[in-house]
Amino acid sequence: MNKTFDQSNASHASLLRRLGAIGYDFLVVIALAFAVTALWLWLMNTETATGPAFQSTIFISIFTFFGFFWTRSGQTIGMMAWRIRVQSKEGFAISWTQALTRFLVAILSVSCLGAGYLWMLISDEKLTWHDMLSNSEIVYLPKNTS
Repeated sequence: MNKTFDQSNASHASLLRRLGAIGYDFLVVIALAFAVTALWLWLMNTETATGPAFQSTIFISIFTFFGFFWTRSGQTIGMMAWRIRVQSKEGFAISWTQALTRFLVAILSVSCLGAGYLWMLISDEKLTWHDMLSNSEIVYLPKNTS
């Protein structure tokens, strides 16, 4: 059963907040890549980490990081700091299929010189390519006023 999020006071997150969260998460992903590389070198008893198996391991590790947080709480560490959350358009936690779609299309969005992110500036719903194709959205969570 999917986790339902409280929708009160939630609004679409701005591009600036998204970029801030990406910056924070980038640092975590770099640390994760270093740890996976160190583990790879130790397990394979080698001095270099190259080849498709290693690259696939890094790719899967990074996806698992994002997928775990997105499907549980809807927030990575960077998203928590910037008070934004990913959720289905119905307000539920996203599925692993949605997480994979988001992840792959976000890579495409960045690869096209950020066009997928910039799309939200002209979109009436303020959605990026990966929001639209994964049927999800990023919402801003204002501080509690109580």
